[in-house]
Amino acid sequence: MPSLRTLTISLLALLALPALAADIPSRPGIDAPELAAPGALAVGVRTITLVHEDQVDPAGWLGIAGAVVGLPPRTDRSITVDIWYPAEPVAGAQPETYRDSLPSEPPAPDTAFTVPGMAVRDAAARKQKSPLVVVSHGYGNVTAGLIWLTENLATKGYVVAAIRHQDPYNDGRVGFPKVLLRRPLDIGFVARSLQQSLAEEGLVDPARTALVGYSMGGYGVLTSSGAVLDPEGPIAKATPGGLLEPYGRDGAERDAMLVKDLKAVVAIAPAGGSLSAWGSDGLQGIRAPLLLISGDHDQTVDYATGAKAFFESTTATTRYLLTFREGGHALGLGPAPAEMRQDLWNLDWFEDPVWRKDRIIGINLHFITAFLDRYVKGDESRASYLELPTTESAHGVWPQDQQGRWNEVSPGTEGITVWKGFQRRHAQGLEWLRAAPATPAR
Repeated sequence: MPSLRTLTISLLALLALPALAADIPSRPGIDAPELAAPGALAVGVRTITLVHEDQVDPAGWLGIAGAVVGLPPRTDRSITVDIWYPAEPVAGAQPETYRDSLPSEPPAPDTAFTVPGMAVRDAAARKQKSPLVVVSHGYGNVTAGLIWLTENLATKGYVVAAIRHQDPYNDGRVGFPKVLLRRPLDIGFVARSLQQSLAEEGLVDPARTALVGYSMGGYGVLTSSGAVLDPEGPIAKATPGGLLEPYGRDGAERDAMLVKDLKAVVAIAPAGGSLSAWGSDGLQGIRAPLLLISGDHDQTVDYATGAKAFFESTTATTRYLLTFREGGHALGLGPAPAEMRQDLWNLDWFEDPVWRKDRIIGINLHFITAFLDRYVKGDESRASYLELPTTESAHGVWPQDQQGRWNEVSPGTEGITVWKGFQRRHAQGLEWLRAAPATPAR
């Protein structure tokens, strides 16, 4: 029979769960590395709709047995974009509660959920020329699952625009080919539109633009940053009627997918490797510095042919690869809301089988902040957070005679080789690779 003390501890743990689940995802936990903490700025959020006119749409174009029928339809594509920005909200303004839904396991209907945030809806923007970060979610995902990143970066002086791609999920015949075509086109169009309109408002410096993509969004941002689609490869063949061909190598429409004035790219658990999207040398088209984040036990997009191969193939740029040992695919979305914790399918949209989600978020925010600050803002003081002394996080050393308080943060100097910004005993389970551009052949 359990003791009174055991029952008391169990009850306290249960009472604590709602508070933990309701915490704001953009405010990481106490064991997060140094740069993960929110910045000093208040945050606003607003939602706009952009219209990409006269666009090809594969939907409704496939006939019996997948054959194309007639000419592809064209339509004006409405794209909803959520924008987070440094703000000056009025005193007492209430923060946003985000509401959305994700597909449940078929044939069940979608599951609705809410996520508490720190941003204030339609708050007055601070007039400053901030860098612009365009974010692309995963296949079937929603922007509400990404506020851990979008809100946090806005507190640090970035304007962050997350695209609602509205993927036709669970429709493999039309849906997946449509996503392959539309994802980089949406990113290119939204980036160009916001570089102009937000610059006219005095909110962004269009010459300092970055892209962040998760999963299918990773495929999108790699393509929009210069990776050249292979017109003869599996991904082109999966798209009906040769619709991808004009955007591939030497294609007349390739510029429509590209983002100009690009200073940095982040791809989390990026898709595209198993489809050989860019062929043997297409990734060499990327020139902006690249940060890849992945789990080496990803069961959705293969690690070896995905992030690891992308790191090895993007030889024309400076690149980094952060690997979560034993980590899976769910590295991009925030912690599972309470409504998504009643079913394993719904939980697995958000949570990793091995890693705590708040731990993943803290580590991701730390490295993404260092990376964007260095390459987008030009803050070279962040270089020491990226040029780490050991490949394996667990190999870092902290001499006994230099240890201070339990929560001491590594300075990365004076013989302390624990990764800079990590607390003692909390740099475990990670691998960090970095490489400079290949020297051009003489």
